[in-house]
Amino acid sequence: MRQGTKEDTCMDEPMLRLTPDAAIAMDELRFTASTASGPGGQHVNKVSTRITLLFDLDGSPSLSDSQKARIHASLSSRIGKDGVLRVVAQTTRSQLTNKGLAVERFVALLHEALTPRPPRRKTRATLASKRRRLETKRRRGMFKQQRSRLPGTED
Repeated sequence: MRQGTKEDTCMDEPMLRLTPDAAIAMDELRFTASTASGPGGQHVNKVSTRITLLFDLDGSPSLSDSQKARIHASLSSRIGKDGVLRVVAQTTRSQLTNKGLAVERFVALLHEALTPRPPRRKTRATLASKRRRLETKRRRGMFKQQRSRLPGTED
């Protein structure tokens, strides 16, 4: 292990409920701590408050293959080539608070990825909206025609 990096695998809750039919055990999550970036003076350089939550999506026994595919499709930018989902939290100066924020963000991301989108219902433009569009086009065309005529010459 590098200096300034710690690993921890325990949290208070045994299961994280993502959707009514999907839950993940807390022992599937790994946490690494490192020094955070940004302002903070000497504190930021000597204390490891940034938390990275690591979740092995491909190796998770809690999720079905279809759920894993949905998560891969919607969170592909956060998943590495090794199939590990990464969530980083570094907003506060407390490691414990950042760990809680990382777990909350993780649950929110997976809940959104696993919630099916309602199908789009096709709609039609109303007759009034079609007429307004055509009338606007007619006015615009007449305005442009009047602009192109030379003054003093009439047909």
